[in-house]
Amino acid sequence: MRCAEKLNKLPPYLFGVINALKQEAYAKKLDVIDLGMGNPDMATPSHIVKRLCETIKNHPRTHRYPQAKGMPKFRKTVADWYWKKFKVKLDPESEVLALIGSKEGIGHMCMAYLNPGDLALVPNPAYPIHRNGVILAGGGVYDIPILPEKNYLPELEKIPSKVAKQAKLMFLSYPNNPTTAVVEDISFFKEVVAFAKKYDIIVCHDFAYSEITFDGFKPPSFLQTPGAKDVGLEFHSFSKTYNMAGWRLGFCAGNRELLRSLERLKSYLDFGVFTAIQLAGVLALSASQKCVQDSVVEYKRRRDKFVDGLNRIGWKVEKPKATMYLWAKLPEKFEGMSSLQFAKLLIERTGIAVAPGIGFGSYGEGFVRMALVTHYNRFHDALLRLKKFLKEGPPRTGGGRMKG
Repeated sequence: MRCAEKLNKLPPYLFGVINALKQEAYAKKLDVIDLGMGNPDMATPSHIVKRLCETIKNHPRTHRYPQAKGMPKFRKTVADWYWKKFKVKLDPESEVLALIGSKEGIGHMCMAYLNPGDLALVPNPAYPIHRNGVILAGGGVYDIPILPEKNYLPELEKIPSKVAKQAKLMFLSYPNNPTTAVVEDISFFKEVVAFAKKYDIIVCHDFAYSEITFDGFKPPSFLQTPGAKDVGLEFHSFSKTYNMAGWRLGFCAGNRELLRSLERLKSYLDFGVFTAIQLAGVLALSASQKCVQDSVVEYKRRRDKFVDGLNRIGWKVEKPKATMYLWAKLPEKFEGMSSLQFAKLLIERTGIAVAPGIGFGSYGEGFVRMALVTHYNRFHDALLRLKKFLKEGPPRTGGGRMKG
């Protein structure tokens, strides 16, 4: 029996590759330091867990099918959160939709709007669902290179007019995964809105890392931009902000017509988010945000220790303003290798798992992404291993350096 052709068009799933490397390392009894997947290691705040447990125990009606679009209390809390943080007014009835995590919402958005052969503009490199969602919906991907010399911002003016006229969706994400790039204000988003209106393109902004920011930086919301709600949506996740990755809770906000179609598609495919989890999400958004601040303090502590240490041992890496990642060019000694070869060699020699840049797109080649998702003290161990690894350098074959 053959699977659908669209599945064969997908690249190997990045985190599946990383997991295979980790399993090989575990089989060899290596002490693995997992910096590969952005899977928060800190616990969900106790007051959120307590709310979930109390709801499940004391309110059996929440065990029934939930409202697919999200319960009114959840949607109103999201609207209140947007106003408090960004001064963006949202109608909770028509401009907010609950999601089973933002990844699900982005994938379903592609299904709701792309016909076979429709074109989507996707930054390269990008979080895999931005590309894979398009492919699974039967659409075509047009790569927009985002380059370090351009601060990882797409050059909209370089997109051919013929391509822009054919495009139906465009994905963006700032703070960016994997590059950690940010936009300082809404100036770039103004260009995006004008571009989207000119070519009648739907903008999907993935804002999953809006709260994981450092050194006083506060990222703007796409929806703060005049005209943004005319052309697009913004996707959020509780996974990183509240360490709720396994809970599968997110939301989408913006254009009501776009949300209506997304909601309609979802009504055929899922029953929405478990009501008790939605109520826990209500508490997460509306209660004290000290738990978020504490997470950010810890990520900053890890960032500073690891980046400072990497630079001391000769691996030049910049401190990101946001996200829980480092985006690092391969060390000079290893520039002849592919990012996947480097990641394999690294875990074989040191037990350290990282994400190869090629897994995020062809323009990610030559880089790796490292997630700050292990205990602070483990970064000391990682640096000791990396110092030895860098000193040893790449393997040599036939008297020369290994080629990529």
